Amino acid sequence: MTRLFLCDTTISVSSASQCGFIGCFECCIKCLGGVPYASLVATILCFSGVALFCGCGHVALTGTVSILEQHFSTTASDHALLSEVIQLMQYVIYGIASFFFLYGIILLAEGFYTTSAVKELHGEFKTTACGRCISGMFVFLTYVLGVAWLGVFGFSAVPVFMFYNIWSTCEVIKSLQTNMTVPGDQICVDIRQYGIIPWNAVPGKACGPILENICNTNEFYMSYHLFIVACAGAGATVIALLIYMMATTYNYAVLKFKSREDCCTKF
Repeated sequence: MTRLFLCDTTISVSSASQCGFIGCFECCIKCLGGVPYASLVATILCFSGVALFCGCGHVALTGTVSILEQHFSTTASDHALLSEVIQLMQYVIYGIASFFFLYGIILLAEGFYTTSAVKELHGEFKTTACGRCISGMFVFLTYVLGVAWLGVFGFSAVPVFMFYNIWSTCEVIKSLQTNMTVPGDQICVDIRQYGIIPWNAVPGKACGPILENICNTNEFYMSYHLFIVACAGAGATVIALLIYMMATTYNYAVLKFKSREDCCTKF
């Protein structure tokens, strides 16, 4: 009798443990199924892109001012307006970083709270006009930010183009010196043609060995590559906002039609 009782007890405990394990496993699967993966990927990509754009852009702008002051515009009054504009852009970068940090968290939270997993955890909830209005506002704001960042991405490519022209000119000078065909003093780069300093700026251009020395400085090397990274960061932010556009649009449709049982979202 005792043996049978112990065996029955052992079987019951094992069955209970197995059922508890299966219940925990199913709970984990439901939780993972309710994670807004698209919003999560977009948030990580957005944070990375904005961090690269703001951090690298800030340092690159500082290096650009240093190059202009030392080699292309020795008179402070000639580039005073440019210095003020760059300083203003650096302050704007601080604001952009803070705004997108908060906006990314809000969109990620909005993605979590419009998933089917949330409805299963907290029960069925009714959609309201205020909820649909807030979701629609996120859709509109994300579309506006996406269009704006397309402009930022194009604008960030301008200094990359300018530095690439200077670097390629320096490479031409080096090749001419190697081949001993044409003297490099005849090859120049005039920064005034880009419109960032006035035409009366002195000297305004650099030629031959002077231009080659500029290309060999740490300020030029760092600024050039940091502008490239900042441009790549702006591109990553554009991609993140495109993902956000799809996610917020889909979430808005879910909030509008979530009375249907098959209308559930994982964004």
